[in-house]
Amino acid sequence: MVDISHKRHIAKSFTWRIVGTIDTIILSWIISGDPFVGLKIGMAEVVTKMIFYYFHERAWFKINLSKDGKILESRKRHIAKTFTWRIVGTMDTMIIAWIISGNPLTGLKIGFAEVVTKMLLYYFHERIWYKINFGLSERKK
Repeated sequence: MVDISHKRHIAKSFTWRIVGTIDTIILSWIISGDPFVGLKIGMAEVVTKMIFYYFHERAWFKINLSKDGKILESRKRHIAKTFTWRIVGTMDTMIIAWIISGNPLTGLKIGFAEVVTKMLLYYFHERIWYKINFGLSERKK
C-alpha cells in the first residue's frame, strides 16, 4: 500500500486554499458589491478552511472503498470527495459570510454560488494532485 505522508496533505491543503480563497473573494465581491467584503470573507476563511481541509484529507485517507485492502484512487472517489468537501466548505463560507456581511441572505447567496464553482475547481485540483507524486513513498505508474 502506498504511504501518503502528512506533507502531501499539507501541500494539498495550501494549494487548494489558494484556489478556493481567490474564488471566494471574487464571488463575495460580485454578490456583495463591495471588494472589501470579498477580501474580508476570503481572508477569514483561510485558517478555518485549511484546518477543515486537512482533516477532510486525513479522513478520506482512512476511508477504504475497495475490497482488496488497497485505497481506491479513481474518478468515483474524487467525485465523492468533491461532494463531501463541498458540504463542509459551503457551511463554513455561509457562516463566515453571514457574520462579516451581517446579512444571512448574503451568506446564503455566496454559499450557493460557491457550490458550482468550487466543485468544478476542487475536482480538477484532485485530478492534478492524483498525477503528482509529491509525498508518496513510491512512484505511481
